[in-house]
Amino acid sequence: MGSANTRFSAWPAAILLTTLALAVMVAGLWGLTWWAFCVALGGPVIVLLWQLSEARTRAREPHQARLRSCPQRTRQRRLLAQLRDVRDAASSLPDAIVLLDRTGNVRWRNAAANRLLGLRKRHPDGPLAEQLDGSELGAWLLTDLHQPATDMPAPADASLRLAVTIMPFGSQLRLLLARDISTLSRLEQVRRDFVANVSHELRTPLTVIHGYLELLDPADMPELAPVLSEMRLQSQRMRQIVEDLLTLSRLETREALPDEEVDMVPLLETLRREAEALSRGRHDITVDAGSQARLRGSIHHLHSAFSNLVSNAVRYTPSGGQIVIGWRQTADGAATFSVRDSGLGISTEHLSRLTERFYRVSSSRSRESGGTGLGLSIVKHVLNLHQGRLVIESEPGRGSTFSCVMDASRVLPPENDGVRRAQERGL
Repeated sequence: MGSANTRFSAWPAAILLTTLALAVMVAGLWGLTWWAFCVALGGPVIVLLWQLSEARTRAREPHQARLRSCPQRTRQRRLLAQLRDVRDAASSLPDAIVLLDRTGNVRWRNAAANRLLGLRKRHPDGPLAEQLDGSELGAWLLTDLHQPATDMPAPADASLRLAVTIMPFGSQLRLLLARDISTLSRLEQVRRDFVANVSHELRTPLTVIHGYLELLDPADMPELAPVLSEMRLQSQRMRQIVEDLLTLSRLETREALPDEEVDMVPLLETLRREAEALSRGRHDITVDAGSQARLRGSIHHLHSAFSNLVSNAVRYTPSGGQIVIGWRQTADGAATFSVRDSGLGISTEHLSRLTERFYRVSSSRSRESGGTGLGLSIVKHVLNLHQGRLVIESEPGRGSTFSCVMDASRVLPPENDGVRRAQERGL
């Protein structure tokens, strides 16, 4: 930079020397003194013009630099204003928002987090689990999986119910969201109580009505035989609906089920015999037991859920179809109970709603099969209590596959035959 300034400052001297040399040459060679004087005068004029141009350029440079820096400052101010708006909006949300680093320390939280989680400004921005020590949420934060908590008491007020989830935020941060669902929880409890009470109250009159219908002999009144048959059928269906509603109500109020060792191979054979009795020879029913693994859970509820899937396959598969009851273990240690049929299949738009209460893919098919519309809801609740999930695969004209995927923590290794025989002999 210094050499460039030296070079530019040498230009005026070079111009003066050049014009002076030309003036000497003109005066000496041609004797033209007037022209020599004009040539010598031209050098200072050129230098003066050069200096004026340089001064004007130097005067414009700070202004141009300011013009170049104005858009950058404007952009910075705009970004800062947007960040303040986002932070103010997050602070005013009714849901609790807590920004955590990878070690669980609190980086930022909004006002709702102080209210719902019991955090205060005097708390250090340390690990959130330590600040919530002794609460259900604090224990949940110490788990590795961090499955979304759909309903848990608020640390600040046990009468409030929270739905909590954690999601990744950026490359190193996590975002905890907690929503107050107290109103929804109370409404859900009112609904459960209503369904349970109504179902219980309907059970007695339906039992009486069905009993009197059984006393009526269609042979004594041939003209009323079709009417009595339909009344018995609908009375039995209503009783089954009431029983299923009561079952659902009991499952919804349970937080856990008994832990028993369920031997799946005998259970599969029991399910096959029940399916053959319901089918009455109309279907080809087989068992595909690819594993001898057992399950840990409630044998009564698991049998009820699996039997529901098998009976659905029998009801909705036309005569001559095939039904395969399967049990396999996956490489990650989980296991899957499946029921595959060659029935009519189900369109994709219905699959996500099949576990809803009383949802019907086809009301006419449901009436003909005698289903209550509550079976898959019962299956879903039973699997939830066993940390399992229901996976449905179906395509119109290609049949359906209903799979109960059980977590690896619920799968037990096969029982040793020698130990079992010794136990049976009392050794």
